[in-house]
Amino acid sequence: MDRRETAALLAYVGRLDPRTVRTDPGEVRDQLNQWHALLGDQDDGVPLVTGHGWDARVAARRHIRSSPYPILPADIVRPWDLYRRERLSKHSDPTPSVDPDDQAAWTAELVGTRRAVAAGTAQPAQAQAITSGRDGIDPRLKARLREIGSPIPPAAREALAPYRPARAAREAAVTQGLPDALSVRCEWCQAPVGEPCRRRRIGPNDGVRAATPRATPHPGRLDLAAAQQAQRTEQAQQPALA
Repeated sequence: MDRRETAALLAYVGRLDPRTVRTDPGEVRDQLNQWHALLGDQDDGVPLVTGHGWDARVAARRHIRSSPYPILPADIVRPWDLYRRERLSKHSDPTPSVDPDDQAAWTAELVGTRRAVAAGTAQPAQAQAITSGRDGIDPRLKARLREIGSPIPPAAREALAPYRPARAAREAAVTQGLPDALSVRCEWCQAPVGEPCRRRRIGPNDGVRAATPRATPHPGRLDLAAAQQAQRTEQAQQPALA
């Protein structure tokens, strides 16, 4: 705030709390100089009011209502700092409009946007979610995903299949509508969710010497995955039947 706005704030505070009023011209000048030095219009100054929710008079009134002590400039600075932190916590840096190869201009636009948000002259930029409402993925995103397809080209997927047989078997099962065995834990070999089943090699003393991945899951794991899939399907159909 400039010197005139600082004087207006002091006059407003004086009407609410007469203890802050100075009558001697020298004391009035010193008080104004002190407040303006702390709230002035330098880079880290406090504005009198912004277009997005900040008003120094509101901060002053709240302090006078809640504190028995005379107000000080710091009692305006603290709410202002909190206001700035809250706004920056809601801000997600938008992509600058300048050439990304111009590092100086790119950084300058990011910094300028953050300063405008913190100063209350611009609204925080919110990151857009990829989903909307209770209907799941946005239809526009579904259409885009259909256009893009799989991140792995079909030819590359086929070439990689011999080197990851468990993954290939899992993808084939899901494509055919069969239950995903790796979505459950294997009770036989204790393979966790997402990990392929393992074949245990027993040593001469009945100890496990090694455990190598299996290309196909154990039958019990398949049965458990099928049972869970059937249960989910039944639960999904219950509201429609009701």
